Amino acid sequence: MTTRLATAFLGLCALGFIAPAFAQSAENSPDSPAARESRWQELEKAIFHGRTATPSSGVVTLEAPNRAEDAALVPMTVTLKSADKVKALWLIIDDNPMPVAAHIVFGPAADPREMKFRVRVNDFTNVHAVAQLQNGALVSDAAFVKASGGCSAPMGQSEADALEGIGEIRLKLAGPAQPGVPVEAKLMLRHPNFNGMQMNQLTRLYTPARYIDKVTVRDGDTIVFDMNSGISLAANPVLSFGLVPRSLGRLTVEVSDSSNTHWRKDFDILRMTD
Repeated sequence: MTTRLATAFLGLCALGFIAPAFAQSAENSPDSPAARESRWQELEKAIFHGRTATPSSGVVTLEAPNRAEDAALVPMTVTLKSADKVKALWLIIDDNPMPVAAHIVFGPAADPREMKFRVRVNDFTNVHAVAQLQNGALVSDAAFVKASGGCSAPMGQSEADALEGIGEIRLKLAGPAQPGVPVEAKLMLRHPNFNGMQMNQLTRLYTPARYIDKVTVRDGDTIVFDMNSGISLAANPVLSFGLVPRSLGRLTVEVSDSSNTHWRKDFDILRMTD
């Protein structure tokens, strides 16, 4: 830029002709806070049928990394302060192709004070945790996560290797299970959760989508939780949740995926030592 042009440019900035234009451009950017809030409002209307969620004031708290180390494996923790008042929970990744990562409905055997997830994040985005209370009210918390390419990230192994052992279900408890006493459980599911956006590095073709779409956990005939999910859960999902064991302590986990394949496994949690 010549000295004369530079002087003219600085003069226009000083007079306020250029700086406001830059500010307006930044404000209208799809990455601006206003644009992100506008997208959330549209999502909110679609997911909750026109209803809005109130900022939670501590009722629901979402913990997420500001910058993800691995966009295909991002940890999320949702804490619910008044767990006995919570009926359902949504984890929503606003800018993912399929934003609802999980929708969970809690049953009588749940202890929904804390849930942990591992998810894919495709772009810099807001993430919302929305809780529905027993009285029907919606409350939410949000976090901004910097990540890129989590949905299209290749598996790092062949499709056949990724599918090996599909449907394996494992469960660990944080301590001994006792009837009526809350305990934390970690559920590990073997499934590649192909989302249709991952390219096979050898064939250069996209791997067809095949992902877990429903998980149900019961203690005997009593529901712990029902979860519907989509392509935003990470490969080989891990879910941490709380439960209140019943007298039988017979925990049943049922899983289905988008190919209409079903798996089931029973655990005698009152006898589990590890």
